[in-house]
Amino acid sequence: MPRSVNAVASRARRKKVLKLAKGNFGSRGNVWTVAKNTVEKGLTYAYRDRKNKKRTFRSLWIQRINAAARLHGMTYSQFMGKVNAKGIKLNRKVMADLAMNNPKAFEKIVNTVK
Repeated sequence: MPRSVNAVASRARRKKVLKLAKGNFGSRGNVWTVAKNTVEKGLTYAYRDRKNKKRTFRSLWIQRINAAARLHGMTYSQFMGKVNAKGIKLNRKVMADLAMNNPKAFEKIVNTVK
């Protein structure tokens, strides 16, 4: 009896990986073994960096709030401590947006907590 290899499924699997590797430099985009390694590593980075993106944005929001708070004579930690003590329920994303795009509204928040 001849050996059954299911070439249709194998080819489909390889085509899927090669499609993901499309646009890579040199043999990374068209040689199966190299493309497979490239795609695996790329997907690992994608998973990792979806987590890192959240850290990066939080850090950016903190820097923006700190810069805006210092314009009004407070540090970030003093400002956030007073915001939490007053019970203001605005998250860092919203406060950073106010600090950047609506300084008057941010100033009102600062005056409220002072």
